[in-house]
Amino acid sequence: MTDTVQRLLSGNEAIARGAWEAGVAVASGYPGTPSTEILENFARMPGVYAEWAPNEKVALDVAIGAAYAGRRALATMKHVGLNVAADAFFYVAMTGMEAGLVIVSADDPSMHSSQNEQDNRRYAKFARIPCLDPADSQEAKDMTAAAFDLSERFDVPVLLRPTTRICHTSTLVELGPDRKRLPEPGKYPRNPAKYVMVPANARKRHPVIEHRLQEMAAYAETFPFNRIEWRDRSLGIITNGVAYQYAREVFPEASVLKLGMSYPLPYGMIREFSDGVEKLIVLEELDPFIEEEVRLMGIPLYTPPGEEDTYRPNRKTIFPIIGELNPRIVREAARKAGLLEGAPAPPENGSHPKGSTAPDSLPIAAPILTPQDLPSRPPVLCPGCPHRSTFYILHKLKRPVNGDIGCYTLGVIPPLSAIHTTGCMGASIGVAHGGAVAGDKERHIAVIGDSTFFHTGIPALLNVAYNNSNVITVIMDNRITGMTGHQDNPGTGRTLQGRETREVDIEALVRACGIETVKTVEAYHVEEIEKTLKTWLKQDGPAVLIVEHACVLLPEERKEYLPLRVEADACNGCGICFRVGCPAIVKSEQVDPKYGRPLAEIDPLLCTGCEICAQVCPRDAILFRDQILEEQRQAHGKGAKQA
Repeated sequence: MTDTVQRLLSGNEAIARGAWEAGVAVASGYPGTPSTEILENFARMPGVYAEWAPNEKVALDVAIGAAYAGRRALATMKHVGLNVAADAFFYVAMTGMEAGLVIVSADDPSMHSSQNEQDNRRYAKFARIPCLDPADSQEAKDMTAAAFDLSERFDVPVLLRPTTRICHTSTLVELGPDRKRLPEPGKYPRNPAKYVMVPANARKRHPVIEHRLQEMAAYAETFPFNRIEWRDRSLGIITNGVAYQYAREVFPEASVLKLGMSYPLPYGMIREFSDGVEKLIVLEELDPFIEEEVRLMGIPLYTPPGEEDTYRPNRKTIFPIIGELNPRIVREAARKAGLLEGAPAPPENGSHPKGSTAPDSLPIAAPILTPQDLPSRPPVLCPGCPHRSTFYILHKLKRPVNGDIGCYTLGVIPPLSAIHTTGCMGASIGVAHGGAVAGDKERHIAVIGDSTFFHTGIPALLNVAYNNSNVITVIMDNRITGMTGHQDNPGTGRTLQGRETREVDIEALVRACGIETVKTVEAYHVEEIEKTLKTWLKQDGPAVLIVEHACVLLPEERKEYLPLRVEADACNGCGICFRVGCPAIVKSEQVDPKYGRPLAEIDPLLCTGCEICAQVCPRDAILFRDQILEEQRQAHGKGAKQA
């Protein structure tokens, strides 16, 4: 038997210690009071990787990337930082991870150092993920470790929500004996149905997270940090976080239901508690989050004399909705409500009516019915799309490819099948970096479009340069914002109203971010793209390949269309040209006599003449543009002579 070790730790120090004991390998964050000291303390611990990211979204993408790679990961930020990270926050709630992921959102009641005092429990409910509220430093440490177990049990990120008073107040903490030993992660997941959130995949994930929510609500009934403390049953208090300390100080004799998990709530435990007390109140900081849930269950709360027990939008029954609580504020509000001596006697309207018919659990949403008699039309990259060559090569290279939001997300669809994760705008680079710093043995490649790069990719690339990450980024520059209908962006040289303006030089911008290995390649040059990527995969350090060609649907590009042609005598039906996934290449009714395979042919109404298929054909069976133009010149010359 070993002696326990106790230390006086702030909540932030305790969270860092809890993450280390839980075996967290990667932590990323952006400094913001009251959360800053978490990463500063974690970074000094042995056997971990920690970084400051350029913003909270990049930090969360990095942590997500590490969790996808099978390493426990932590992202830290203050409450308003979650607004910046919201895009990443919501997609990871849909995908789940390979290892535990905890997001620390440190709320700031009374706005000690913030522009607002939003209550981020609302975010947890919005995203259908658990929210944990520690009440002291010991719980901050223990809940952090429990959050990772909860994350892996339900394949869900967990929101840990300390407040300023918890973050910066120190209490005794009993340290764990050692760091948790975790198994080595396996190969990086190739599971696009789970990790690539194109609409078809996301629709299938939504029922999963709704069902998961019901399972978590059932688990909340036995969650060790949710507990009933029976004392005098004339008054019962439902509370959470630091408000629990104020409840114990101001109402030392009252019965208390302490909620360590504020979402989802333990509805059965709440009903048991409300049935066992005469008057029921909720004591919580900021929004009436728990109070509203209790009322939705049909459970009445005690109301002050002269007030009706009716719901009022975003109004609390007794305690202030604005500002940080403390014992004085709680005591004063309780006196005004008639809950403490010296105040008017309360009316008998606080007892819970027996036999309530409110549901014990939330219903599962009914499935959305869709017509079954229509043929499916899977989305596909357009004929001649300049992104196709890159995805054809990435598929051959067999490396993890972290994708992004844009028309190029269609690179996930067979036969290209070249993308393994896609979350939100700008996530690809951060997720790839997360996999790299998590120690994934495979070199990660991030793909991102020019418009998305301007949107949220630049901070992520700054992070790669700043932390010298071993990530290759491919910027697929089609000179326009393609997916939404050819809107201009900082790289096009035109404004929304058609005025000429400065055209951003992407290569110069990348170099200015601190990336030294940079190259711009014509997007239709298949061999050069492949050669460059293969060379870089043998080297270390960050690198950026810019593959550039204008979207083939732009008016100036459409003027250059020239359909190619397959020479049937040279084709043997090997099928390699089909692997580029171009709708213009189809199987002919002709069959190769030796192998019995259908020959390829090109639909002249769809072909643009990009020549990607001609470049990959091993038998030179597809004529290039120059060959076709030469045929046309010769034919024109013969016709002129005959005339």
